[in-house]
Amino acid sequence: MHTRNILMVCLGNICRSPLAEGIMREKLKQRKLEIYVDSAGTSSYHIGENPDRRSITNALKNGVDISKLIARQFKVTDFNGFDVIYAMDKQNMKDILKLSRNSEDAAKVKLLLDELDNTNFNEVPDPYFGGEDGFQLVFDLVNEACEKIAEKLQHEMNNYKL
Repeated sequence: MHTRNILMVCLGNICRSPLAEGIMREKLKQRKLEIYVDSAGTSSYHIGENPDRRSITNALKNGVDISKLIARQFKVTDFNGFDVIYAMDKQNMKDILKLSRNSEDAAKVKLLLDELDNTNFNEVPDPYFGGEDGFQLVFDLVNEACEKIAEKLQHEMNNYKL
């Protein structure tokens, strides 16, 4: 099976997960891979809102436009529509797994930074209550993880075509 749909999930869907969505979309576009990417939050705090202005500003500074994304809440039916669900941290992963209906659902859920071999972080830190430097750290971590995922997907697609 090859990946067709990826979901990025954090708490409010206004900082980390929309950034991950935007970065992943850019990586896939560069490789001409047609894979759908979306994002959601485990909470309902920010449904219908655009990403945090600091996240938008930081993303634009790094060449990614996430300004038009709209926050939504993760729902059980997301297990039906996505092949991989990346959680930004362990708490959000637990919250997603609580909603899983079976082992197939649960197997789709992964920590985003588990894609990285050597990093000092195992979770993407939430920059919401911090300063601007926190948003750049989040961008750097998510960018590196998305690059690894895109490389794997490129390899997967090349093997799938053979």
